[in-house]
Amino acid sequence: MELQAVEKSYARWAPVYDRTFGAVTDVGRRRATSLLSELGGSVLEVGVGTGLALRHYGPRVAVTGVDYSEEMLAKARAKVAEDGLTNVVSLRRMDARELDFSDESFDHVACMHVVSVVPEPERVMAEIARVVRPGGTVVVVNHFQRARGALAVAERMAAPLADLLGWHSDFDRRRVLGEARLRLVEERTLPPLGMMTLMRLVKAG
Repeated sequence: MELQAVEKSYARWAPVYDRTFGAVTDVGRRRATSLLSELGGSVLEVGVGTGLALRHYGPRVAVTGVDYSEEMLAKARAKVAEDGLTNVVSLRRMDARELDFSDESFDHVACMHVVSVVPEPERVMAEIARVVRPGGTVVVVNHFQRARGALAVAERMAAPLADLLGWHSDFDRRRVLGEARLRLVEERTLPPLGMMTLMRLVKAG
């Protein structure tokens, strides 16, 4: 998916995102933010979107959010202002393939429902590995393709509509796990119907 297609898709989704896809993905968002809140420290949220996760981070976490969609970021900034989220350090427009941060800038990274949206997800994972500190945690929440069953058939049928939907329904989990600096330490499926998966990876120290 090209970056321009992503931008157009999420400009369309921004007005209704919270009530549609945002509602379906709430469980993964809460699990990821809970895990990172327990760890504490600085967190980069890649693909912060409309900021649905921001209010769920605990006070021990300092959050920086990035997204390529200005429409999404506008909604995220509104949530920060409305909820008085003082632990949100900044929200910036940025291409996840070229993060404008120094090496090892963050204790942890959250990447929720992003890798199947962006072009060149391997580059995004490489950038995430670059900016997280050794020993830091990377939490990825996403939908990955299934090998069999009715949902696997539906995923293959929806795959040609990636630009319209704004995400790849047939996304292969191996595209996340190919970054050598990040080691998978936990993986679990999430409701509803196990459609989403949470992965916890740790950067080699």
